[in-house]
Amino acid sequence: MAERKAFLLRVDAELLKELEAWAQQELRSLNGQIEYLLRQAVQQRRRRLQQNRDAGSERPTG
Repeated sequence: MAERKAFLLRVDAELLKELEAWAQQELRSLNGQIEYLLRQAVQQRRRRLQQNRDAGSERPTG
């Protein structure tokens, strides 16, 4: 497993409340839920970037 780093995160109170409720529904800790959501966002971004790269390589040259 990768090394884990701690850091301070300031979040709007209403957003925190929503995240806590969501974490409870998914049987995760708040920290686990935030990490899960961040991982999903990073994976989606990687896929989107790769699709853009792939689409760019199909463009005709010249």
